[in-house]
Amino acid sequence: MPNTAKWTPHILTILRIVTALLFLEHATMKFFQFPAAIPGVPYPLPAIMLVAGAIEIVTGLLMTVGYYTRIAAFVAAGEMAAAYWMAHAPQSFWPALNMGEPAIMFCFIFLYLAFAGAGSWALDNVWRPSTKEVSLAKGA
Repeated sequence: MPNTAKWTPHILTILRIVTALLFLEHATMKFFQFPAAIPGVPYPLPAIMLVAGAIEIVTGLLMTVGYYTRIAAFVAAGEMAAAYWMAHAPQSFWPALNMGEPAIMFCFIFLYLAFAGAGSWALDNVWRPSTKEVSLAKGA
């Protein structure tokens, strides 16, 4: 069996980037109606949708480039939890019936990223080196 552990940080990076770009797409649908308008959402957007879109743009961009990833992912996970309980759960108990599966998946992937970090290819690693790297550089 080949050792796949060496690929873990790189696969984590790919998971982070792909998920953040998909999340960012929700913001572009709210603000720019691209690639399409969100079905059933009135324009101009209600205040709660403006706040959600702003969170999605900021956290989506931060996670895409891997800067302040843990904080951005934690905020995004909270937004998705709130979205599920406010918009999806009242419709039905079952996520497959209330169309809440994407919100649940985003929530738990972001929660994982909040604890796992950005992965190997991230601005966090360049501009904000971890304390472990700093202590190694000092000879500790």
